[in-house]
Amino acid sequence: MRRLFGGLSDEGPTVAIATNPSPQSEWHRALQLLVSNPRGITEHMLVLGHGFSGDMLAMLVLAGLAAVVTETLRAGHGKIERMMITDAGKRALEG
Repeated sequence: MRRLFGGLSDEGPTVAIATNPSPQSEWHRALQLLVSNPRGITEHMLVLGHGFSGDMLAMLVLAGLAAVVTETLRAGHGKIERMMITDAGKRALEG
């Protein structure tokens, strides 16, 4: 019977849930988000909206896979910083 059902045990199938994704998979997921947003994404959105840590995002920048671009808003309303993927980050996604 086990052979018919792909080697399931008598207790049934088991499901593995990844509670701590590997750093590489998190980097890959972050780079995919950045490449899908050509104008960049704020760190606030990446941390609060997508669950990335600030340290992991800093590592992407230090590795040269992402860059932080500062944009001055009109009428003196301050500055906004966006993370954008670099050409090296795009190459890392391809290969």
